[in-house]
Amino acid sequence: MVQLSLTAVVGALALIMGTVSADCTRESLLAAADTYITAQTAGKLDVLTTLDTSNFTYRENNKVVDIKKGVLTQALKIDLNRSTADTVACASYTMLISSTGTKPYVVGTQIRHTDSGSIAMIDTIAATTGSLFFDAKKTLGYIQAESWAPITDVSSRASRDTLKKVGDAYLDMWTDKNAADTIPWGTNCERVEGSRLTKPCGGSLPHGGSSKPNGMRRYVIDETIGSVDVLCSFDSLGNMPDSHEIRVEAGKVKYVHTITVE
Repeated sequence: MVQLSLTAVVGALALIMGTVSADCTRESLLAAADTYITAQTAGKLDVLTTLDTSNFTYRENNKVVDIKKGVLTQALKIDLNRSTADTVACASYTMLISSTGTKPYVVGTQIRHTDSGSIAMIDTIAATTGSLFFDAKKTLGYIQAESWAPITDVSSRASRDTLKKVGDAYLDMWTDKNAADTIPWGTNCERVEGSRLTKPCGGSLPHGGSSKPNGMRRYVIDETIGSVDVLCSFDSLGNMPDSHEIRVEAGKVKYVHTITVE
C-alpha cells in the first residue's frame, strides 16, 4: 500500500480546493452573469457557451421548461441591470428591467454553476404586463435612484447567516405573527413591490394570517453587497412565482425588491 505524508495529502487537498474555488470566484460568476445579459439583450441562446451539456435545467416562473421557449429567446432592450454573486453556492442573481422595448419586463434570474464552472441552471422569474403591481417604467425610476455599491467596510457587512435569516423572516411574515419584529428595519429603508414604493419599508407589514408558508426557496447571498435574493413560490397569497431581494447596510434593512407573477 502506498502511504502519503501528511504534507502531501494537505497539498493535494489544497490543490483540489483551489481548483474548485477558482471556478466560483466573484469575478467568474459576474462574468457569466454578463454573458447571460448579453444573451437576453440579443435574444440568442448561442451566446451561452458554458451551459452544462450533461445536466442543464432552465426554469421560468417556477416551472422547468424548454429554454428555447422561454423569455431568453426574446431580444430585450435592457434599461437597467445589476448582478450579485454567491461564491459559496456558486451562483449569481441578476435583475433586468426592460421598460422601453416592445414588451416590458422586470426579470430576476439566478444562475447556478457546477464545480467546474459550467452553468447547471438558469432560474428566472419574469414579470410583464398583468403581473402584480407591474409598471416597468415606475420600477426603473425607483431602482435607478438606489445605491448598490459594495460595502467596503468589511466589519460592517452582515454575515451570510444573518442575510439568510433576514430573507427567511421576510417571507415568514405571512405565517408567523412575530417574524416582522425580528427584522432589523432601517429608518430610511425603501420597499419596491412591483411598482409600489413604501417608505419606510418597515411599515404596513403582515403579522401572520396565512396557513401556507412561502415555499420552494432558492437563495443567492452576497456579503460584499449585503444582499440576499430568494426565489420562491409565494404560496401564502396564492402560489405565485416570486423574487424577494433585500439589502442590509450597517446591520439595517435598506432596500427590498419584489418581482411577483400572478
